[in-house]
Amino acid sequence: MGISVSYLENSSAITSVLIYLLQFILLATAVNILSQLWNKNDTSKPPVVFHYFPLIGSTITYGKDPLKFFAECKSMYGNVFTFILLGRPVTVYLGSSGNNFILNGRQSELSAEEVYSPLTTPVFGTDVIFDCDNAKFMQQKKFVKFGLSQAALKSYVHLIAQETASFFDSYTPMQKRKGKKNAGIIDVVSAMAELTIYTASSSLQGAEVRRQFSSAGSRIADLYHDLDMGFSPINFFLSSWVPLPRNRKRDAAQREMTKLYMDIIAQRRSKSNVANTAKDAEAHDMIWNLMHNCKYKDGRSLPDKEIAHMMIALLLGGHHSSSAVISFALLSLASRPDIQHQLYDEQVRELGPGDLSYDGLQRLKLHANVIKETLRLYNPIHSIMRLAKKPLVVNDHHDIVIPSGHTLLASPAFSARDETYFADPLKWEPHRWEKGSAHETTDDDDDDEPSGKGSNSPYLPFGGGRHRCIGERFAYIQLGVILALFVRNFHIKSLQGKEEQLLATDYMVS
Repeated sequence: MGISVSYLENSSAITSVLIYLLQFILLATAVNILSQLWNKNDTSKPPVVFHYFPLIGSTITYGKDPLKFFAECKSMYGNVFTFILLGRPVTVYLGSSGNNFILNGRQSELSAEEVYSPLTTPVFGTDVIFDCDNAKFMQQKKFVKFGLSQAALKSYVHLIAQETASFFDSYTPMQKRKGKKNAGIIDVVSAMAELTIYTASSSLQGAEVRRQFSSAGSRIADLYHDLDMGFSPINFFLSSWVPLPRNRKRDAAQREMTKLYMDIIAQRRSKSNVANTAKDAEAHDMIWNLMHNCKYKDGRSLPDKEIAHMMIALLLGGHHSSSAVISFALLSLASRPDIQHQLYDEQVRELGPGDLSYDGLQRLKLHANVIKETLRLYNPIHSIMRLAKKPLVVNDHHDIVIPSGHTLLASPAFSARDETYFADPLKWEPHRWEKGSAHETTDDDDDDEPSGKGSNSPYLPFGGGRHRCIGERFAYIQLGVILALFVRNFHIKSLQGKEEQLLATDYMVS
């Protein structure tokens, strides 16, 4: 009997708590709705996207399909609006003007570091990228750009071509199929993720790192995966230092990867003669560049730990983007055999039977336009954010004032799909970029100045302003070589009912 009474008392207590919780939620929802209705006519601030629940806001609809969410909000509120993202007010400014306003804003007014550092620092490591003051970060960008000189990029073409050809030969589904050489089914997403990590590590990271990806018993692939999982969206909103299981794995992987790079650096420093080091196969890669060519303005060389953390950032920073873009390029080509033929004919006409070279790659105009169009339609970065450090006035929108503390969001991915700027924007059409078209020169700015003058554009696949992607030139080379060798070797077509798989066969004239 006592047990039954205790059970009933506990059940009653739980029921009471649930009732109070439900009443609190209903009250908070009612207050939130009334507040939005009360402030609806306040034109001095961006209109707020209507939402029922105060903390959740528009988190779910934004998270499910950001570009669709932006389109729906634009039709209701215009190019400037605020939505609630897990309790945070996020002000979106769409279009080329919004890209310029946010990406080219003053450092004293808009901060990237305060938005991204909690997410990136546990993954990349301390004292680099967003975990240092902006002046130091700008110097680090120049160090990396120096390591991506034209001479370096020319040498990378050969390395990337070697890796790609080797991948064709070793990728299991591409083995002999029905008596044909280099023919088979490609699982595009996973295959390109594998190939792009090989090409990036071989060219940028050095031979020691590349060997780790192929060595039996090496843990680098697992470490890369554990670090990559540190970019989980939950860490963007919660403290990334919360001891979740994946965060503990991330932290262990970060320490181990840092040690791996520092051991490589120590081994290279142990070589007695730097001149002899320059003759080695690993010489003039990015590690060598950071060790021997780079000093801060105060005369300090880069500490080994900072070099290690910069190399981790390079390894992870652009891999997802490159993998996604080359995957979408191949999947798009599969449905356009006419473009495949034109690309092949272009190579025959411009390059002949010789090996692919940096200079030859520059002559492949349609080839470049395929990459450009894929970046336009399938830009993997849908949102670029900054924190407003002071109130900001949007002069071309009735002097709307964005309050201090709001997160500002630009979406070049959205503007690149906007019919205001591009005819038939959802159609993948590389010929739209040919000479004389309206968009021929919108992405040609390669400004090295911190202000980044080329941000007033609907087409910014690598961002803009002072935080424009450092690896942009390398990405074009990497994507270009991989695409060129696919076109040279294979005819590809989609498999019915299998969206991410292609049937690749020897090219008809090879």
